[in-house]
Amino acid sequence: MGEHLSQERQAWAALVATARRTVTDGLVVGTSGNVSVRLGDTVLVTPSGVPYDRLTPDDITGVDLTGRQVLGTLAPTSELPLHLAVYGHTDARAIVHTHAVHATAVSTLVTELPTIHYMAGALGGPVRVAPYATYGTEELAGNALRALADRTGCLLQNHGTLTHGTTLDQAYDRTAQLEWMCHLWLTASSVPGRTPTLLTRAQVAEAGDRLRGYGQQA
Repeated sequence: MGEHLSQERQAWAALVATARRTVTDGLVVGTSGNVSVRLGDTVLVTPSGVPYDRLTPDDITGVDLTGRQVLGTLAPTSELPLHLAVYGHTDARAIVHTHAVHATAVSTLVTELPTIHYMAGALGGPVRVAPYATYGTEELAGNALRALADRTGCLLQNHGTLTHGTTLDQAYDRTAQLEWMCHLWLTASSVPGRTPTLLTRAQVAEAGDRLRGYGQQA
């Protein structure tokens, strides 16, 4: 029992650190956005309306996969249906949701992020935009799941970003890459009289295959 509690405490500390990083790196303002991590059948999630710099180890907030609170007393994020839908239909172990400015801007302009860079392959392919729905609703959760099919990230129209991964670090890195690609496309698109060169789907897919083997091999 003590070991399980220690694991939850460690995961909570990592979750809070990731949430604070989204603020430090300018991906969210105030309490916008949210972060979660799955431990077995328990989902630790940032609470609603609490600035991340005020969260303490005693503020641990957790729910089961049906949304019933099993840890803490603070109300979970209002985007809980979104997180639970992703955990219920993917192999995600961590989720990062932000209101990153460039990504949110792109979500208002297109239905799919143009393939401006091969790092789209790291998210499974061209990044789709989930149609707008009110935050915290099952409609938004359903729209996001469709946009995430065979992907580990999507844009939420007029709202922000959603990425998932096997770890908090991986989910966060995917968010950062998505925001960077959106910033890149907006920058290239802003040059008068010029149209950015885009990669083909085949080129993005090839890069995705190579990226899966990228880094130090054991």
